[in-house]
Amino acid sequence: MSAPLRLGIAGLGTVGIGVVKIIQKHADLIAARSGRAITVTAVSARDRLKNRDADLSAYEWVADPVELAKRDDVDLYVELIGGESGVARESVEAALRAGKDVVTANKALLAMHGQSLSELAEAEGRVIRFEAAVAGGIPVIKTMTESLAGNRLERVMGVMNGTCNYILTRMESAGLPYEAVFEEARQLGYLEADPTLDVGGIDASHKLAILSSIAFGTQVDFSAVEIEGIERVSIDDIRRAADMGYRIKLLGVAQMTARGLEQRMSPCLVPAESPIGQLQGGTNMVVVEGDSVGQIVLRGAGAGEGPTASAVMSDIVELARGVRVPVFGQPATGLKKALPARTAVPAAYYLRLALLDKPGALAKVASVLGDAGISIHRMRQYDHEDGPAPVLIVTHKTTPDAIDHAIEMLPKTGVIAEDPVELRIEEV
Repeated sequence: MSAPLRLGIAGLGTVGIGVVKIIQKHADLIAARSGRAITVTAVSARDRLKNRDADLSAYEWVADPVELAKRDDVDLYVELIGGESGVARESVEAALRAGKDVVTANKALLAMHGQSLSELAEAEGRVIRFEAAVAGGIPVIKTMTESLAGNRLERVMGVMNGTCNYILTRMESAGLPYEAVFEEARQLGYLEADPTLDVGGIDASHKLAILSSIAFGTQVDFSAVEIEGIERVSIDDIRRAADMGYRIKLLGVAQMTARGLEQRMSPCLVPAESPIGQLQGGTNMVVVEGDSVGQIVLRGAGAGEGPTASAVMSDIVELARGVRVPVFGQPATGLKKALPARTAVPAAYYLRLALLDKPGALAKVASVLGDAGISIHRMRQYDHEDGPAPVLIVTHKTTPDAIDHAIEMLPKTGVIAEDPVELRIEEV
């Protein structure tokens, strides 16, 4: 058996402690599967005195993660600090320059600096592995870079933020408004310190940008992702979507077209009986479509100590075995800079309107939609006693530009009491 692989672990939060526990619990099993022992040399975190429910006494404590990354008795640096810059980035760069491979769960770091870090890794003859950065315990990175390496990938989509999926499914199951479920999620500890990373779609968009790079051989470009969060989805939207056989999901979609790379993260209606429509709670799902394999669906826990630590360990074991794959599936110098493209793929749309009780109000709405080239597939008006009348419209397939034009023109009719809400109906 080869010499042990010695780890330096920076970041002892939920995931970092989960990795330590797995190594301690399954040391013999891991050694048998990887062909060598995997040990922890030293660890680093901000608060040394914090109770972490794990025995760390056998490991040396290093206050500075950058110094940990450069230690001679560390073969593999495991970065679980988080954040797109600061000490997380500095320590990863230090590890690569010191001739060490890196395992990380840091999606923000890779989404924002993935190209430069992958180029540095290549220049130093090192690799960065990051299975845990996308969809927690789901092995989507390995699937795309290895199992589907013989496919031309055509589309990647999925639900990639468990907190948003929890909020949307909880709204439906409990009949609670967004604000109530948001507060419930906060008290349960599901939300990031900055909640907009979750509900604003930013966390999920980091993941989508990474998957796009792998799928289409492009430089990772988070800035090109069209992002809309779930903040304006109401309980009425949830109920009315259900009335029509749909559920609302924060859905990421990436595909390469003749115009460029489309990357969008937004709340969409999906068929309730589809795999994505049936996804409940904090579970994640990624759908990958390839020219040879067709469509495959990967489903599992998107966060949490066990699933995410499991993904980190999968990378560690692969490196212990000597398996080395370019960071984004192919050499960084060969990754192209994609031309960003706004989606132009036609789709049906859900429109929620609040109309003033005026004669001819519906006719004015229909006229605006007709002028934009949009035909109505279904329309419902819901009972109301006082105030604006709630009206729901489902269009036939139309273009995003046509919908944007209609949404701009509707308030000018004088019959719209509130800003219209439009949600794309995605075929999945």
